[in-house]
Amino acid sequence: MARALHFIEHIIEDDLRADYSKNQLKFRFPPEPNGFLHIGHVKAICLNFNLGKKYKAPVNLRFDDTNPAKEEQKYVDAIKENILWLGYKWDKECYASDYFEQLFIWANDLILKGKAYVDSQPSETIAVQKGTPTQPGVNSPFRNRAIKENQDLFSKMKLGEFKEGEHVLRAKIDMSSSNMLMRDPIMYRILFKKHHRTGKDWCIYPMYDWTHGQSDYIEQISHSLCSLEFKPHRDLYDWFLDALGKKKPLRPKQREFARMNLSFTVTSKRKLFELIEEGYVKGWDDPRMPTISGLRRRGYTPTALKNFVETAGVAKRENVIDLSLLEHSIREDLNETSPRVMAVLDPLKLTIVNYPEYKTETLEGEINPHNHNDGKRQFPFSKHLYIEKEDFKEDATRKFFRLSLGKEVRLKNAYIIKAESIVKDTEGNIIEVLCTYDPESKSGSGSDASKRKVKGTLHWVTQRDSINAEVRIYDRLFNISAPDKEKENFKSFLNESSLKVIDAMVEPSLISSKPGDRFQFQRLGYFVVDKESGTNNLVFNKTVGLRDTWSKTKL
Repeated sequence: MARALHFIEHIIEDDLRADYSKNQLKFRFPPEPNGFLHIGHVKAICLNFNLGKKYKAPVNLRFDDTNPAKEEQKYVDAIKENILWLGYKWDKECYASDYFEQLFIWANDLILKGKAYVDSQPSETIAVQKGTPTQPGVNSPFRNRAIKENQDLFSKMKLGEFKEGEHVLRAKIDMSSSNMLMRDPIMYRILFKKHHRTGKDWCIYPMYDWTHGQSDYIEQISHSLCSLEFKPHRDLYDWFLDALGKKKPLRPKQREFARMNLSFTVTSKRKLFELIEEGYVKGWDDPRMPTISGLRRRGYTPTALKNFVETAGVAKRENVIDLSLLEHSIREDLNETSPRVMAVLDPLKLTIVNYPEYKTETLEGEINPHNHNDGKRQFPFSKHLYIEKEDFKEDATRKFFRLSLGKEVRLKNAYIIKAESIVKDTEGNIIEVLCTYDPESKSGSGSDASKRKVKGTLHWVTQRDSINAEVRIYDRLFNISAPDKEKENFKSFLNESSLKVIDAMVEPSLISSKPGDRFQFQRLGYFVVDKESGTNNLVFNKTVGLRDTWSKTKL
């Protein structure tokens, strides 16, 4: 069954009937290169590029690089890498800075038309004069400067003859407008900062609202799709196009959709910067971060992220998507694609007393039961093993179906064993379990004993052949569902247990694994090899558990 159209698609279909031909459609994704892309951007990326694919229309990647104080080339590079990783390719790579000269010329045109003026007041004074949502603003004393004086001052601003903050260029609109963005917004400010592309060629930089619509017009973008917080900006978007008389050959339209809000997550770049700068996380690609780079490092796949966005849908109203939906998306993908291996995170020695001391068997297990074409993997089995400490209890209840004294379990892909006795240290801690095994119960052997049913199956690794590995167990970064709503004290809700680093033992086949390789540690969850991993220092990051356990801990 075909998917129903979302409301943006309905808008485009209506426009195709009324205003545009299909070959005029063009979209863009316009990030500011002042940080790494996060999960919210994935929605905007997918929306624009999927529309491009559906309508066979070009999609530009345009960097909104108008604030050199915060923008860097490393962010440009990271943004491009992440979009390509998601599987999308843009038609043209554009920069707002490509249009600085044209924007300056058009700003002069507005001055000539009496629709822009140079204001020489401090920013604090201008802010007070703007009024409030219930009180109209007050006209600047410089609002009626002569056109020639405005031209002269604006030219000198460009030449660097004034200090930062000494003058700004403002649009002359309506200081009593109910939309405060229309109360003579600033178009240019003086900023003596080196730009990552234009260097020191410019010392005046255009503001977002002046730059955005005009850039869309230059590129002939048909639909400028923005998140919902930009809806009040649409009036200004249209005013600038009207003031410049920009109607042909194609006038772009701004339309808005609800951004992606994710529970237990902050996506404000200011807050993400704070977390990095103050050492709560280890950079933009920390696996606890909601950035694409962080999610990649944690083991998320492009397929999972795109399926998540598709499931969440394109909405008209702001809503909060539960993080468990994102985790469900990656489980669904990795369950189908990831190889199965065995690892023990909290090792307890297990000795099979009736197994030959020097014997080693090679056992087999399916690489992935969902894809038999992947074949089988081999792994060693011997007398001395490790199991998880939590898989053994000396005194177990009837509902405990793992190993306990006098009870039987099956070792995964191996034999049925029975716990006979235990060894404790001087403090009374169990350090070893002594078992017997049934030699006829080997999995897959076809014997009657191999078909015998036991209630528990445990994963394991051999003591002699297993490999030491560092495993990083990640959890939600915050312990409340809506930390983004906390303006200043959001850090007080950080989850102190969001990262645990443990020493584990993994099966020997993993010695050849490389950064980015993903696996299911059987009975434990999905894990990915971290970028810091090496042959002599294996490092795995936990992506997600096999099932949602967080809901059980919520109050």
